[in-house]
Amino acid sequence: MPNDADLGIPDDAAPDPQHDGDPQQLGIAGLGARADRHRSRGRARRLPEAARRGGGSRGVSGRIEARLAGLGLTLPAVAAPVAAYIPAVTTGNLVYTSGQLPFIDGALPATGKVGADAAGGDGLVAAEDAKAYARTAALNALAAVESVIGSLDRVTRVVKVVGFVASDPAFTGQPGVINGASELLGEVFGDAGIHARSAVGVAVLPLDAPVEVELVVEFA
Repeated sequence: MPNDADLGIPDDAAPDPQHDGDPQQLGIAGLGARADRHRSRGRARRLPEAARRGGGSRGVSGRIEARLAGLGLTLPAVAAPVAAYIPAVTTGNLVYTSGQLPFIDGALPATGKVGADAAGGDGLVAAEDAKAYARTAALNALAAVESVIGSLDRVTRVVKVVGFVASDPAFTGQPGVINGASELLGEVFGDAGIHARSAVGVAVLPLDAPVEVELVVEFA
């Protein structure tokens, strides 16, 4: 069995950010709701500086990135992992991404549970805001896909989306929230973006994020 050194993971690697409390995900600037909204648990969770190094946004390099640009979007750089996981893996002609949180410029724009009757000061994130964050998380997942296949132009089908929504006990609108991810994929890939999906309500997500999205895509 390979050890951590064989995998390229330093012995003193930081904990897995989404499961041990150290943020290590993707970030984009200017997407979704403003970063000062719905910070129901204090200041936004931000990536450590070292984790956000490794390259800035890329220019338009293909058909899909041109389509993203037309939507006013840019793929973020993929942060190098600092623990025993990677953002995405390929097997055969499929890419599986790790769960992606809705980081914007290295920070979560909101924390807390999603509620149907969210109001200022109640500690809940509004469903419409959570839908925008699911869109952000899906864009982060596309960046992870690109990191392992080189270009999103190689994607032939979005096979499945799994979306998790940190939910107030009375909230049952998880499908509407994860529509934020599904609609983005349709806008980007057209018919190839039509997919199977699960939208799951959970008690809490890593770093108290309101949503998390993972993808399975086929490529050629």
